[in-house]
Formats: sequence, structure tokens, C-alpha cells
Amino acid sequence: MTAQVSAASDRNPDAGYRPDPHRWRALWVTLVAGFMSLLDVTIVAVALPTIQHDLRASPAQVQWVVSGYALTFALALVTAGRLGDALDRRRIFLLALSGFVVFSAACGAAPDITLLVVARLAQGLAAGFMAPQNSALIQQMFRGAERGRAFGFFGATVGVSAAAGPITGGAILALASGAQGWRWIFYVNVPIGILAVLLGRRLLPRTRRSGRGRVDWPGVALLGLGVLALMYPLVQADSGGIGRVWWLFPAGAAVLAVFTWWQHRLVARGAQPLLDPRLFTTVRGYAAGAAVGTLYFVGFSGVFLVFALFYQRGLGFSPLHSGLAVTPFAFGSACAAVGSGRLVDRFGRLLTVCGLAGVIVGLGGTALLLLLAPLDVAPWLAAPLLLVGGVGSGLVVSPNITLTLRDVPVRMAGAAGGALQTGQRLGAAVGTAALPGLFYLVLGKSDDYRRAVVTALVAALTGMLASLALATVDWRRDRCTRGAHGKCPDEVAHDPVHARHP
Repeated sequence: MTAQVSAASDRNPDAGYRPDPHRWRALWVTLVAGFMSLLDVTIVAVALPTIQHDLRASPAQVQWVVSGYALTFALALVTAGRLGDALDRRRIFLLALSGFVVFSAACGAAPDITLLVVARLAQGLAAGFMAPQNSALIQQMFRGAERGRAFGFFGATVGVSAAAGPITGGAILALASGAQGWRWIFYVNVPIGILAVLLGRRLLPRTRRSGRGRVDWPGVALLGLGVLALMYPLVQADSGGIGRVWWLFPAGAAVLAVFTWWQHRLVARGAQPLLDPRLFTTVRGYAAGAAVGTLYFVGFSGVFLVFALFYQRGLGFSPLHSGLAVTPFAFGSACAAVGSGRLVDRFGRLLTVCGLAGVIVGLGGTALLLLLAPLDVAPWLAAPLLLVGGVGSGLVVSPNITLTLRDVPVRMAGAAGGALQTGQRLGAAVGTAALPGLFYLVLGKSDDYRRAVVTALVAALTGMLASLALATVDWRRDRCTRGAHGKCPDEVAHDPVHARHP
């Protein structure tokens, strides 16, 4: 009987849905908390030189302040999403947010680099438990066109948080002068987080339990080991450790292959897996959207670190000045992401295709300007192109999240959102390791900052072009399957996703 009810619910996700009167206010609580957790991925980067000097840390130690947070963030996502699905998303969210506040305060008060890194690892773990509850709560609270709007705000949060990190960090350092000013980058989370916890207790809805409380702990262990093996060499890249641990890449791939086999086995036995493989085979748009997001974040995440290196070290900008130089991208991304939530139901994957084309034009034009224009005016001439790129980014992140998750059953929303964000974090780890690494490689050989930044931007564009190619293929298939009578002679006969989702 339970299986029949679940199947009926999956076919008609709006069955029994009653709009929560507090849903829009609850959404803003989750978005503020999500913005803090994602901002902390990049905001610390501008303060690393100050932290290193104040705590007398080595370059390898201080790099773990950034990379350690990213590592534990990614490790927690899928498990946290599944626990939210099985138990109570509200409870997991509030506990994780409370932990994030406590560990933020611990980061700010850390007397030495060792305790700071430990606090950052714990802070990243709390952020990873919080993040998948955001997208899952949106799916739980909203339906139809409202869900598209809500994901539009969520996408704006994701996109702007990465772009706003450098300028926010620079502004805090400018206001909190002195050697200890970097501590306010962490302390600022405390009052905001406490307010979000208090509002969340009042506004967030509880998750209805459906008898799916059992957690696949062997799957948790396998997925954690696989993601750790893939990410650890990447977070070691800046300290030159990747050459010693390169073997973790094939080892991680092997562990993830075992994890995939184990998930299929659980499904065949009728048990509940950690990450249901049918998400990738029978839920329309999920597999393609996850791949598009991962490839996009390879280029997107590393670009801002490269710009910060170029403007601060190459042109002598202050952290605040450097952040202001990329503000057009953040502004365009925020505006487009909010607006795209209203358009995604009408244009579908075409919106993502147009957005990726805009990002490629904007960053490609910026690279050309930085190569050819006089460096004293190039950053300001690039502002309109960065605005175009930002608008394009806003049309990528938000619609892609909506298109990827819109057909996911609510009972699987947390795990699906966690897997999607894990792919994005892996892509971000590759980008933040590879692009600055390439920047330093070219700089070391030529001592030419102009050539170094252009080379890194071209590498970022390569990942975005791959994402555009995949999005175009998915758009063509989606247009085909939604065409006349919902049939496409050369594809539908072989498309199990379309067959199961007429």
C-alpha cells in the first residue's frame, strides 16, 4: 500500500498539497542562511595574506582555511540531504545553522592557525548539512510557477554569493582596520545566524515522515570516501601536494563505482538507497542538469580568484578596489537570476543555452580587452562585458537548478539537491585549483600578468563551452519531446525518461 501511495504521489506531485501561508517568509530565512554559507567559500580569500601574517602561518596552512571548508562542505551534502528526507528537514536545517553560527564564532576567536583550520572544517560540515535542505524546502513549500520564482531567488543567492565574496571581504577589511580585522569576516555571521535561527523556528514547516527513516550507512561511507579521494588532491593543489597524491583520483573513481553498484543493488532489493540511481535515468532533466551545473562551476568558480590575483598582484588594487571591479558581474547575475525564475517555465532549457552564450561572450570579450587594451583603463572598459557575463550567469544557475529538480519527487528532494550541489562543489574545486594554478604557471614562465590572466580565462571558457554543448543537446531533446503529440521519431523510441514522463 505504501509503495502504491508513493507511486501515485510521484505521478501527481501536487496531490494533497496545501500552500503554507508562511512559505515566502520561510524562503527568505533559508536564503539568508544559504547566502552566508556559500559566501564563506570565497569571502575568506581576500583576507588570507592578513591571516597568514597575523597567525604566523605557512602558505600551505593558510590555504586550508579556504580548501578545508570546501572539502567538508562537499562531503556532507548528499548524506545531509538524505537525512533531511528521512527525518525532518526543518530540524536538520536549524541544527546545522546553529552549528554554523557557533563555529563561525570559533573561527573569529581562533588564537592560532591550527584551531582556525579545525573550526573551518567544522563550519564547512555545518554548511554542508544546511545547504541541501534549502532546495528541498523549496520543493516542499512551493508548486508550479511559484516554485520557479522561488528557485529564481535561490539561484540568485548561489550566483551572487560567489561573485560578492571578494567585494564583501574587501569591505569588511576596509571597515575593520588593524591586524585583527580579518576576524570580523567570521563574526559577522553570528548575529545574522542567530536571527535566522529564531525566525526559522517560527516559520519553517516540518517534514512529514513517510516510513523512509532508514539510512544507507554503507552508502554514506562509500560516497564519503569517494568524494574525499577526488577532492583531497584538488585542495592540496595550491601547496604543490597534488603530485604526491595523484593516485587518489583513480582510487576515488573506483570507490564511486562500488557506491553506484551498491545503490543499484539496494534498489533491486526494494531497499532505500542513499542516492537513488533512478534520479539519473528516469527523472527528466536531472542527469543533464547535474552535468551542466558541474561543468559550468569548473569555469565559474575559479574566475573570481583569477581576477582577484590579477587586479591585486598585477595591478596593485586593494581588496575592496578589486572587488568593485567585478561588481558588474554580481549585479547582472542577481538581476537576471531573479527574473529568470518567472521565465523558466516558458522557455525551459533555451534560457540556459542563452545564458551560457552570454557568459562566454562577456568573459571572452573581457579576456580580449585585458590582452589588447592599456592596463590602466582595461578594468573599466571591461565593466559592460562583465555585466553581460553576469546577466548570462543569472540565466544559467537559477534556471538550471529549477530544470534539474522540478520533476524530482518531494520525498527524494534532499538527496537530489545534495547530489546536484556535490557536483557543483566538485566542479568548483577543480576550477579553484586549476585556474589559479594555471595563472601562476604562466606567470612563472613569462612574468606577464596580462598573459597569465588571459590564459586562465580561456581555460575557464573551455569548461563553459562544454557546458553549452551539453545544454544545447538537452534543449534539442526537450524541444523534441515537447513537440507535436510529444513525440520525436528519432529519439523517443529509445528514451526511457520520456516514456516514463509523458
